[in-house]
Amino acid sequence: MSAVRGEVPRPSVSAVNRDLRRDLYAAATAALLVVTAAVVGTGIEHRNRSLYVPWPPLLAKWEPHIGPGTPAAIAVAVAVVIYGPALAARLPWRPLLFAVWGAGMAWTWSLALVDGWYRGVAQRLTTRNEYLQVIGRFHDIPHTLRDFTHHIVSGPHDWPAHVAGHPAGATVTFVLLDRIGLGGGGWAGAFVITVGTTAAAAVLVAVRALADEQLARRAAPFLVLLPGAVWVGASADGYFTGVAAWAVAFLALAVTGHRPRATGFVSGLLFGLTAYLSYGLTLFALIAAAVLLLGSRRTRPLPFLLTGLVVVPAVFTALGFNWWEAYHLLVTRYYQGVGGVRPYSYWVWANLACTVFIVGPATAAALRRTGAALVGRSPSSALRLAVLTTAALFAILVADVSGMSKAETERIWLPFAVWLLPACAFLARPRAWLAAQAALALLVNHLLLTWW
Repeated sequence: MSAVRGEVPRPSVSAVNRDLRRDLYAAATAALLVVTAAVVGTGIEHRNRSLYVPWPPLLAKWEPHIGPGTPAAIAVAVAVVIYGPALAARLPWRPLLFAVWGAGMAWTWSLALVDGWYRGVAQRLTTRNEYLQVIGRFHDIPHTLRDFTHHIVSGPHDWPAHVAGHPAGATVTFVLLDRIGLGGGGWAGAFVITVGTTAAAAVLVAVRALADEQLARRAAPFLVLLPGAVWVGASADGYFTGVAAWAVAFLALAVTGHRPRATGFVSGLLFGLTAYLSYGLTLFALIAAAVLLLGSRRTRPLPFLLTGLVVVPAVFTALGFNWWEAYHLLVTRYYQGVGGVRPYSYWVWANLACTVFIVGPATAAALRRTGAALVGRSPSSALRLAVLTTAALFAILVADVSGMSKAETERIWLPFAVWLLPACAFLARPRAWLAAQAALALLVNHLLLTWW
C-alpha cells in the first residue's frame, strides 16, 4: 500500500535497531574514555602526583556515603524517569518551564544534601580558595577594584585561587549578597543553586525559539536529570551557567522576532556580565554566533544587543577594573600554580572524560545522532538543533585545546555542557536513557566526595 501523501514514513524495525546499537556504541565509547582516564590518571598519580586530583580524572576522593538527601534524590530520579517524558509532552508551555525549574531544583538540592547541609552546601564557597574568604577586603568596592590586579600574581597578599582566577564580577556578586544581608556559605550555596537550576528553562526557551517546541519538550526531562547537577550544587560555576544560559535564551528570542529591542538588550547585558564572571566564558561568542546564524531576524536586534553588551564592561572599567590586564596576570598565576605542573598531554583528552560525568551516557549517544542530523536528510528543526549543539561542543573543544582548563572541568565547563543536553531529544526510548543519567549522578554523589 502506498504511503499517504504528506505522511512522514516511519523507519523500519531494522533501522530502529541499528540506530539503537549505534547509540549504545557511542555510550560505551564514552564509558571507555572515562575508564581509560581513570586507569592512566591513577598510574600518573602513583608515579609523580602531577595531576593534583585524588581520584582521576575528577577532583574528588573515594568515600562511599549516604546522607539526608539520599531518599529525595532517588525519589526525584524515579519520578522523572517514569513520568517526565509524558508530563513534558502534555503540560502547557509556561507551566512546563516552571516544572522543569522546580524539578531541577529538587534534583540538585537532594544531590547536594547527600553530603549534608554543612559539607554539601554551606561550606562549599567558604574554603580557602573560594570567594567568601575575601568579603572583608571589599569594604570599599571601587578602591578594591582599582587594586584588584595587584593581587592576582602569587605573592604575600594575593587573592585566593578562585578570586584571582576570575574577573571581579564573580567576587563582587558575593560581596553584594553579603551587603544585602545574605552573607555566609548557606546563602551563597542557595543562591548558586537557585540561579544555576534556571539554566534548564533557559535552554528550553532557546530550543523552542530556534528549532521547535516538540524537540524542546523531548529534551526537558534530560535537562532536569542533568548529571552535572552534582556540581551545580554548590559551585559558583552553577551561577555562571544560569547567567550564560539566559544570555543565549534572550538572544534566541531576539533573533526570532520576540520583542527584539528588549530581549536583545537584556541578552547583551547578560553576555557582558558573563564575560565578567569567567574569562573562559568569552567562548560563548561561538554559541551566540550560531544563534545569530539560525535567527530569521538577526539584524534588527543587533544595535540593542551591542548596547547592552557594553554596560557591564563600562561599569567595571569606570570603577577601575582592567579586564585585559587581569587576564594576562591570571595566565602568569595559572602557570605559577598547579596549572603549570599538570600535564597537558593527559588533560587534553581526560578533560573530555570529565565532561562525560557532566552530560552522561545519553548525551554521548545523542551527539552521535547530532552528527547524523548534520550530514543526513534531517527535518529543518532537527538540523537547527544540531547546529546549536555543535556550536557548544566546538566551544568546549576550543577551551580544551587552549590548555587553560587542565582538570576540574566537571564544574568549569558546566555552562557549555548544558547546551549539549538538548541533543537528547533525538533519542528513542527516553526512559531507559534517563535512568542511565540518574544512575550516573547518584553513583558519583554517593561513592565520591567531590570538592564542589
